[in-house]
Amino acid sequence: MDFTLIGIGGIAMLLLLLVMGVPLAINFLLVGFIGIATLLTPSSASSLLGDTMYTAIASPTFTVLPLFVLMGALAAASGFAEQAYKGIHRLAARVPGSLAVATAFGSAAFSTVCGSSLATASVFGRIAYPEMRRYGYDKRFALGSIACSGSLAAMIPPSGMFILFSIFTGVSVGQLFMAGILPGILTAVVYTLSIVWRAKRHPQLAPIDAEEREVTVRDRVRGVRDLWQILALGGVVIGGMYSGLFTATEAGAIGALGALLLGLAGGPLRSMPRLRGALRESAGITTTLFFIIIAALFFSRFLGLTRIPFEISSFMVSWDVPSWMVLGLILLIWFLMGMVVVPAAAFALTLPIVFPIVVELGYHPVWFCVIAMKMCEIAGVTPPVGLNAFALAGAAGKGVKINEVFAGVWPFVLCDLIVLALLLAFPAISLFLPETMM
Repeated sequence: MDFTLIGIGGIAMLLLLLVMGVPLAINFLLVGFIGIATLLTPSSASSLLGDTMYTAIASPTFTVLPLFVLMGALAAASGFAEQAYKGIHRLAARVPGSLAVATAFGSAAFSTVCGSSLATASVFGRIAYPEMRRYGYDKRFALGSIACSGSLAAMIPPSGMFILFSIFTGVSVGQLFMAGILPGILTAVVYTLSIVWRAKRHPQLAPIDAEEREVTVRDRVRGVRDLWQILALGGVVIGGMYSGLFTATEAGAIGALGALLLGLAGGPLRSMPRLRGALRESAGITTTLFFIIIAALFFSRFLGLTRIPFEISSFMVSWDVPSWMVLGLILLIWFLMGMVVVPAAAFALTLPIVFPIVVELGYHPVWFCVIAMKMCEIAGVTPPVGLNAFALAGAAGKGVKINEVFAGVWPFVLCDLIVLALLLAFPAISLFLPETMM
């Protein structure tokens, strides 16, 4: 029995079931179980599944995930996104495209307390899109800025995707969090430059309303004051990890407690239905992610039995081409996979194979994870499976069609490609903070 041939058949079945719409976790479990049962025995497959379920959840890294998910749910229920958006809008008043600028930096600020790009895009779709339309902003311009700004939560800590990367690769989650800060800020700055330039060239895209012209210095000061909660909470969590004052797990616990206390003090979380909704949301997200991770790790064990990762790794490491060509091939594969499958599935399927190759070729593992995350951000807004775009279309209302969101994202995707080129050319952008953290 050819183990490699069975592994190739399993991968083909996995991709076919994904295209057919079978849920990701069930897909991984089904293909992995059938594959291991074929290679060994059904009882061996059952035993290995039970072992995977225990060893995966027993990992200390897993405790980070529910804590930061809870922190994000409590922050969203406490109205932190609205405060960030309104505060930055006051600061950016009279700047061309000020509402889109507020969306970019408001999403970046909210990302420091919410690790989900889908949640960020949905929240700002409900907050920013009606305001932009009320001010007369072009529909596609508005939708594109919200969808792509929402993807900043994938890069800026506490990113849920970075936690998944840590589980799949073994890289320190604290270092990954620090590595995402400067690339995330850089992306927000490049978005803002693009927004201002386009709004100046084509004023009809983002008209400056009379309300903005009446903003005073006092209003701008009030805008800074609106940001204090989100800056304080994000600063404590990220600053504590950077300084070595506490670990990523402790940071998640402090962040969740801080979001709860601020929400209670401010008033929103005094409402039991709202608090209950935030707790229910965090529990649902956590269990879904746990299910996907366990299934993905089980499938990776099936791949390990087939020796496909080892064979591919040996071939690519010994391939007589420059290492940057191998890296470029990996990025191209991710780009193509991102067009047909969700990023979590693409990374769960490929990281066990490509990560050892990249490390063997001498690339820094933290830098590589940041590059992979930038590819994840691009995949999140590009068709046909741009999850952020679909989340925004659902949150913005019945008058928004998915093709309008996709039509508006391309100028921002170009910005993402510029940032990707900078990250590839200057690894220090990603590595400076991880290398200086205590």
